[in-house]
This record gives sequence, structure tokens and C-alpha cells, in this order.
Amino acid sequence: MTKIILYQFETCPYCAKVRDYMSEKDIEFEKVNVSYDSTESLRQEIKEKSGVGTVPVIKDGDKYVGDSGAIIEYLEENY
Repeated sequence: MTKIILYQFETCPYCAKVRDYMSEKDIEFEKVNVSYDSTESLRQEIKEKSGVGTVPVIKDGDKYVGDSGAIIEYLEENY
């Protein structure tokens, strides 16, 4: 199984919600703190692939999912 990558801000409450959910469910993930600068290249790539301009965003294999509610729904269905 591919390890999930969580793109996040450390202080974001929605990111914390996703981190807490994945920890509770023992879902392995790697945190990647992204820049607050929305013009930064990684932020642009995440936005392009997820369709969401904010964090949190997860990458699971080739799939990107953004928005904490959509992420938790995706995890409930797939893990």
C-alpha cells in the first residue's frame, strides 16, 4: 500500500482534523509542510492536481484529494 502524503500547514485546524483522523485509524502518512505563499511551485502543483487552492490535500498514489471533509470521506471509503 502506498503511503499517503499530507500537504499541510502545521497550525491549520483542518489539517489537524485530517492528521488526527489518520492517526486514530492507523493510516500511515507523511506530512509535508507547504509554503503560505500560494504562488510557490509546490502549492501551484497541488492546486492543479487536486483542484483545491487550500490545504489540507492528500496524495494517495496518483490521486489527489483536497478539503478535510472530502479527504475523510475518501479515507473512510478506501482504508
